This record gives sequence, structure tokens and C-alpha cells, in this order.
Amino acid sequence: MSKILQLQQLSRSFGAITVADSLTYELEQGEALGVIGPNGAGKTSMFNLITGTLNPDEGRILFKGQDVTRYNAARRSRMGIARSFQVPQPFSHMTVFENAMIASTQAAGLSGRQAEQKSLSVLEQTGLMARANKPAGQLTLLDRKRLELTRALCAEPSLLLLDEIAGGLTEAECTALIETIKEIHASGVSIIWIEHVVHALMAVVDRLIVIDFGKQIADGEPQQIMRSAAVQQIYMGIEADE
Repeated sequence: MSKILQLQQLSRSFGAITVADSLTYELEQGEALGVIGPNGAGKTSMFNLITGTLNPDEGRILFKGQDVTRYNAARRSRMGIARSFQVPQPFSHMTVFENAMIASTQAAGLSGRQAEQKSLSVLEQTGLMARANKPAGQLTLLDRKRLELTRALCAEPSLLLLDEIAGGLTEAECTALIETIKEIHASGVSIIWIEHVVHALMAVVDRLIVIDFGKQIADGEPQQIMRSAAVQQIYMGIEADE
């Protein structure tokens, strides 16, 4: 497999606060990578660095073999990087379909019938077709999460970044969302998924990394990582045996 993303010694600080400390890892094309860590560990800042809304102090970001470190967010989006946000941010006064159309035209660069077909196709995929004409501000939490996913997919990403998309959902809602993400993964889209709902990650991802204070402290097979004493102590608050 070819590498779709490479982070090389990526660092960023705000004064005394370090949000990325020499982050270095690679993502293969079609791979699903889970990211865990305590609140404030720098996980969302890592997404901001990957998408171009935050510039690194040091290090490089390669996407599909191309150095994109200094590319702006719009250029990276057109290249195939899309994300969802932890707190859904739809255009509340617009319909679900109109929200999807904005992503299809502005992020993917489609127009006319192509944009409409893309939007309708993704709404069908994410289970929102029946709510296409509903104002986004009237959606339930689950459907707002689905709309976040819809807008990201309408950008036609080859790399999809998910930021705590399962947070706040019931068990049944989480299960439904997992099935949708599995379908996206099966279609060949590479995924990096930040999540505190660990069982959701474990149902999808091929690999897991752990970040603490901006530093990557573990990387490997999900079950093995979760059994690590260091990870249990740092992430789950369980004291490691001496």
C-alpha cells in the first residue's frame, strides 16, 4: 500500500503549552487509524495541523507524497482532506440538502447537476435523505452528527478526519453511526478518528495511537495498545503495577 499521509517531527507550541511534540507517524492508503488521549492532549490541534488551519513551528506534513506543510486549508481540502468537528457546526437556517450542497460546491468544486447528485448520494449514504428538506437547526444530536459526516463526505475526501463524532450518543445511535463509518472505510477512504468512546474505535480502526501532552506515546494494534500499562495509567487513570 502507498502512504497517504506522513507527519514528520511535527511540533507546535503556544507559549509554554505544547500541543504537538515531534509527532511522527504514517498512514497507509485505505487504513483506519484511531487516536485516543486525555482531554487537552493535543488531538484536535493535530487535526488543525493536518487540515491547515494551524501551522507547525517545526516539521513537515506530506499528503500523497507532496509536501503540504505551508498549503492553506482550502488547498488541502481540494486535494482530498476533509474533517468533521467535535461540536457540529451546520448552517442552522439552511436545510440539510443545502448544507450538503455547500460542501459539494465549495469544498469539492462541483457545480450544477454534479453537485446535486453528489449531495443526494451522500445523504442516502449517511441516512439523512428523509430529512433533506428539514432545517439543520431542528435536527437531533445524532442527525447533526450525521450532517457533519455528510458535509465532510461531500468534499470527496481521500482522507477523512473524524473528531469525537460518537460523543454524546446513545448506545443504539452509536451502533448506527459505526455501521456508516464502516461502510465509508470499506469504500477505500482513509480515516483518522479521534474518539473517547473507545469501543466505537475498536469496531472500526486497524491501528491505534495514543497522544499525551502533544506527544505520541504508543502506536500499534488496538487490543495490544489498550492492554498497555502505560496507556491505562495515562489515558484511563489506572495505576500500572510495579
